Amino acid sequence: MRSLVIEVEGLVKRYGETLAVAGISFTVERGEVFGLLGPNGAGKTTTVECLEGLRVPDSGEIRVLGEPPSPTNYALKARLGIQLQDSAFFPRLTVAETLSTFARFYPQARPVGELLELVALSEKRRSLVKDLSGGQRQRLAVALALVNDPELLILDEPTAGLDPQARHGLWDVIRAMQAEGKTVLLTTHYMEEAEALCGRVAIMDRGEIIALGAPTELIARLFKETAVELELTGKADLDDLSALPGVSRLVPEDDRIVLYTSDVPQTLAALTTRAAQGSLPLRDLIWRRASLEDVYLALTGRRIRE
Repeated sequence: MRSLVIEVEGLVKRYGETLAVAGISFTVERGEVFGLLGPNGAGKTTTVECLEGLRVPDSGEIRVLGEPPSPTNYALKARLGIQLQDSAFFPRLTVAETLSTFARFYPQARPVGELLELVALSEKRRSLVKDLSGGQRQRLAVALALVNDPELLILDEPTAGLDPQARHGLWDVIRAMQAEGKTVLLTTHYMEEAEALCGRVAIMDRGEIIALGAPTELIARLFKETAVELELTGKADLDDLSALPGVSRLVPEDDRIVLYTSDVPQTLAALTTRAAQGSLPLRDLIWRRASLEDVYLALTGRRIRE
């Protein structure tokens, strides 16, 4: 059996009258990339802050690398690498100076040059932190999380707000970490990111885990169909769309409707006929395989918004 790096059982955390985490349970195995998914406010950050020892749970059991995390468990913190949602840097230090400064906080540290190469910042080693782009600053934050060569890396929304190129660059860094044998827990509200990186995911909504498993398993569990997404300019007859050939379910949302069909040609033919006749106010149409976004949509009736 593979050893468990994270064990969470019945975690509850409140802020006054607000229930931020509502009794969740999950485990993370050594060497895997595990994702906590969900919209802002779902409880992801509170969960990882409890794992990091930054917050004390109201109830429940947590073990990280075999130990209970707490604000004073410094021995455990030395074995963790943590990238927070908001990172503060010394703006007038260079990239290399920043890494060297943080390396002095630990009894052992990875070489600065090795870290720069891992996160693709070697060419920026003499640049001031204040002159880095958003994506470069995020890669520096990840490099700082790796300074102490941690056993477990916790990344909280590591690609939030980045452009697609910068986001994919960080994906490569996370894959490189896993190739080194690191265990990675990341939070994200990008479902395609979770599908690309994570072996297993826990989808959170309003403080609860509403789905847990491998992305392919979660998708296969809920969907055998193809998704057909309609963008409309007006109202459509939902009963008529539900009765189209091959359609097994329909999810309306604002000016969009997602149909799930087992017979794409028949469904598309019926849709184009209605659009041509003027009974369907269609602006755009795409069809695609079902995804984690569809899993969340099916479970909650809404998409994740940034």
